[in-house]
Amino acid sequence: MTNPTPRQPDHAVDPLFVERRSPRAFTGEAVPEAELMRMFEAARWAPSSYNSQPWRFIYALRGDANWDRLFDLISPGNQRWVAGTGALVILVSSTRMKVGENLQPSWSHSLDAGAASLAFQLQAIRQGWHAHGMTGFDKERAVGALNVPEHHRVEAAYAVGRAIPPAEMTDEQRTRETPNGRRPITDFVFAGAFPARDA
Repeated sequence: MTNPTPRQPDHAVDPLFVERRSPRAFTGEAVPEAELMRMFEAARWAPSSYNSQPWRFIYALRGDANWDRLFDLISPGNQRWVAGTGALVILVSSTRMKVGENLQPSWSHSLDAGAASLAFQLQAIRQGWHAHGMTGFDKERAVGALNVPEHHRVEAAYAVGRAIPPAEMTDEQRTRETPNGRRPITDFVFAGAFPARDA
């Protein structure tokens, strides 16, 4: 069961979408590998161009032999709160896809990986965890550290963990952990075309 949120959508949507957030206050609880695999299973079913499934996930569990390698890639500012999470994940996408017997550049590899990312994060919420996505990590160094193949792009990092319940947060954490809002859909949804710009 997820925690209630003060967020209020303007249109009726499944509560899961407004419950998804990116906390920084985590309990330090380890994420069991089986729980993480369920999140990856959800990502597996994301849509992709030509069913190319370009997403690749590299992960480390708190305390395992891979943790320090992934943790070391996180920027110092993010390491402060990432230290309290139970798993780290790096998302990589393949920039090529197979069409018939030929490999060709994939126009939508990042978009498709983004769809897998959202499925991963929403499944985490369903299981009572949170996945905080970030770009605050060393993407260039990640290529060598993670043995990323040619024609792949490092997309994002995720810290997965159990969020501290609001009632157990310090006053400082409570202030920082207030769920943020969103722009109204009138800012980014247009019928037919973008609005005409003033001359």
